[in-house]
Amino acid sequence: MSDLRDAALVSKAWPFEEARRVLKRYQKQPPEKGYVLFQTGYGPSGLPHIGTFGEVARTTMVRRAFELMSDIPTKLICFSDDMDGFRKVPTNVPMQEELAQDLNLPLTKVRDPFGTHAGFAQHNNARLCEFLDSFGFEYEFASSTEYYTSGKFDEMLLKACWEYQKIMDIMLPTLGAERRATYSPFLPISPKTGHVLQVPMLEVNAANGTVVYQEPDGEKVEIPVTGGNVKMQWKPDWAMRWAALDVDYEMSGKDLIDSVTQGGKICRALGKRPPESLTYELFNDELGQKISKSKGNGLSMEEWLTYAAPESLQYFMYLKPKTAKRLYFDVIPKAVDEYHQQLRAYPGQDLKAKLNNPVYHLHGSDMPASDMVVPFSMLLNLASASSAEAKETMWGFINKYAPDATPESHPNLDAAAGFAVRYFNDFVKPNKVFRAPTDQEHAALADLALALSSEEAALAAIAKKNAAMGNEDDLPVADFADDDFLQSVVFAIGKNHGFEPLRDWFKAIYEVLLGASQGPRFGGFIALYGVKETVALIQAGLNNELTK
Repeated sequence: MSDLRDAALVSKAWPFEEARRVLKRYQKQPPEKGYVLFQTGYGPSGLPHIGTFGEVARTTMVRRAFELMSDIPTKLICFSDDMDGFRKVPTNVPMQEELAQDLNLPLTKVRDPFGTHAGFAQHNNARLCEFLDSFGFEYEFASSTEYYTSGKFDEMLLKACWEYQKIMDIMLPTLGAERRATYSPFLPISPKTGHVLQVPMLEVNAANGTVVYQEPDGEKVEIPVTGGNVKMQWKPDWAMRWAALDVDYEMSGKDLIDSVTQGGKICRALGKRPPESLTYELFNDELGQKISKSKGNGLSMEEWLTYAAPESLQYFMYLKPKTAKRLYFDVIPKAVDEYHQQLRAYPGQDLKAKLNNPVYHLHGSDMPASDMVVPFSMLLNLASASSAEAKETMWGFINKYAPDATPESHPNLDAAAGFAVRYFNDFVKPNKVFRAPTDQEHAALADLALALSSEEAALAAIAKKNAAMGNEDDLPVADFADDDFLQSVVFAIGKNHGFEPLRDWFKAIYEVLLGASQGPRFGGFIALYGVKETVALIQAGLNNELTK
């Protein structure tokens, strides 16, 4: 354990770098509250999207890194800002007209368009927790409505009354002239309409813990700031939460950089130290636009898990949090294959490399073994070539390549075969475009089919390539079950027919035979799909049967 902790204390993996900043807060003495508090925030104004999941996943990685470096207990709170006013009807939910009638109500008071919960926020909160639970995250869910109404924030709300002017002095310079005229850190919950009002305060009575404001109908009303009668405006609310709960760490997207800056100032004005923070880049959809809860664009958690295992999503979230990433369906195959590559590499790595391996931050030392003897990208091409409609079809080919593999012995591979069929039929098949070969490609493909017809023909093709290159090395052992030998045959045919650069030959194979401009290592594909089957596929391409 000491060696592991020592390695963690110097590891350059980003979760360890973040955890060291948290650890530095308590170099002199441990936290008075008895634990280090990590927090993530979520606004349930729309259905939870994949960015919300990513924040919890990444924060969990930092928390685990901290726990490896320190014996101080930790806690993770997933906080829902569900007392916020309902400002805009999301476009991706039913009952648009009915929801418009609930504008400006606290989110927990907005009707649930799905009819499953007491309110829209309750529905979205439950949906988020369901996903977090399915990934096994350890967290405590916290509701803004419950914290305000139960009095958990009362002490800090009273403190905000006393420091009202300091908060105003921090916020007003950041606002435009029109906004400054009506701004207040406190948002009264109207006793008349139940709306979250954005109105200026006429009086702030810190000694009494009350504020006075004017209702839209002109009536002046005095209410206490405690007990859920007011909610704080976004940036002061975030800072008040940090101060009230003594939050040690919270990351956020780059769109909230100013919120972090002003929130930190307000937190200090309330007499507390702001948390350590990481600013991460945002996810973009297929058009390069920021994903949004209200638009429902990009990729949802449900959609990712329709086409790949959960671990691949966590792996994707680990990668370069400070770099903007396109988040759409076509990133899934690469994430799946890279995850399993890292999983296979882990057992043979030294301690330093293991701590830098992304899979360590998903699984810790309890590392599963990869049973993906066939890459996911290869399964997709197999589904394409075989027009597979079910994973049972895929297993007929997989067993040619890996005779000892079964769905029971290789459950991840079995699941991936099903995912590949689904992904192929939903995304690859509709976009496949086959083309006829050029004269040069026709001749080369015909030679490839001939070379695959017998071991003698295959060796003759390799010998011809060797002679042209002045290579007198011995010929390899002919083995049509060996990926490397089959790749050598494909390589030799491309050289013999003058493809320069050679990647044009492989591109031709993919476009003519698989209907795509990119594809697998073709020797491995032949071994998986079958030599006879590949010859038949080539003949179909030569006869223009695939373009029909």
